Amino acid sequence: MRLALAQLDVEGGAVEANRERAEAAIAEAADRGADLVALPEIFNVGYFAFDTYQRGAEPIEGPTLARIADAAREYDVGVLAGSIVEDLAETESVETPADEGLANTSVLFDREGKRLAVYRKHHLFGYESAEARMLVPGETLGVAEFEGATVGMTTCYDLRFPELYRDIAAEGADLILVPSAWPYPRVEHWKLLPRARAVENQLFVATINGSGEYDDATLLGRSTVYDPWGTTLASTGDDPALVVTDVDLGRVERVRDEFPAWDDRRV
Repeated sequence: MRLALAQLDVEGGAVEANRERAEAAIAEAADRGADLVALPEIFNVGYFAFDTYQRGAEPIEGPTLARIADAAREYDVGVLAGSIVEDLAETESVETPADEGLANTSVLFDREGKRLAVYRKHHLFGYESAEARMLVPGETLGVAEFEGATVGMTTCYDLRFPELYRDIAAEGADLILVPSAWPYPRVEHWKLLPRARAVENQLFVATINGSGEYDDATLLGRSTVYDPWGTTLASTGDDPALVVTDVDLGRVERVRDEFPAWDDRRV
């Protein structure tokens, strides 16, 4: 599988411009032979643009995800739209964790723009952030089959909760995608946590961060793909970029055969 991570310059509150950047990244990823392209956390509104969450919120059936689905179909590529601010009260066709409120929601589309899975961020960031106050946490795992791969989804702060990753691995995941809006100064955490999740679960972990500045935060970029040994396959700096690499899904089974720690779990 050829995987592309779209490290976008996400401009706070500039929904239309951010959508256009996402569509352009999908087109470029397809041109470079990608099978699956992943977008950052709250790529349409901007994670730290909390004052725009309410007016920028949309249902699953809203215009942002409709356009991403159209782009997947047009460019013949799978897309993880990770994520948007979802208006739960307006969403009609997907089971929601609450009758109203907002959620941090990612959607995985296949090459035909068909919705394969929906994931709502489980762990809402409370430290110096309005997210925990403004949003409703998700309750279900995001796991789906995509062209021979079992793909799991988490979001940003979820990286600090290894039990979630173990649950996804137990569902058979080969690859976990992590849309994020990770800011400075926590660079070492950003490098350590996804690598640890890859090593302890013996699978691929790909982090898709944004790029850009807000009033009180600067995203640190460094979108990265880690293999089941925790080796970096591809990465970038803090500027907007498209990270493209080939992922050998058979490596998950080979690593687990070579070092069968997964079989020694006590559950």
